[in-house]
Amino acid sequence: MKLFNTANPSKNLLPYDGTVYYYGRICDPDKGYYEKLLHGISWKNDQAVIFGRHIETKRKVAWYGDKRFEYSYSNIQKIAEPWTAELLELKEMVERESGETFNSCLLNLYHDGSEGMAWHSDGEKDLKKHGAIASLTFGAERKFSFKHKTSKEKIDLYLEDGSLLIMKDQTQDHWLHRLPPTKTVHGARINLTFRTIENA
Repeated sequence: MKLFNTANPSKNLLPYDGTVYYYGRICDPDKGYYEKLLHGISWKNDQAVIFGRHIETKRKVAWYGDKRFEYSYSNIQKIAEPWTAELLELKEMVERESGETFNSCLLNLYHDGSEGMAWHSDGEKDLKKHGAIASLTFGAERKFSFKHKTSKEKIDLYLEDGSLLIMKDQTQDHWLHRLPPTKTVHGARINLTFRTIENA
């Protein structure tokens, strides 16, 4: 298990079977993005259908994009809302830093450390195969973990306020990732995951 805190966008954090770059903080905290996103996004409790049961999470989500294309995960279909001015500004910032392009963004609001995300891969059929996913964090610093699907090797790092993480290439094929719950974090975290949908 490795814990990374030092940003180095030229260093792949995965030892094999994928590519993950951590850029560290790219956003000016004085811009007030956290408050703008907290109050300016159409947040809704996330929903999922698991083993035939419809559940609703405390975690809230929102889905924005270039147009009203559809996106499905956890057996729930979502329709993208039009970009806000802040999201477009952040998208352009992420694209400039990473050299990638995106046409949509899935946002997550975790109210405190008790809310997290279980092991999963972002392998939905609508996503661009081996395309980049950019994760932008605002608010509370949280641990983020990777686990190889075969070897079970784990990689941990901490995502700080205003920081950017890029996952691409074969990462989703071979690695799971999660946001583990914790009792030591009491503040909220907003996470933006910029993606490319191919059926747009």
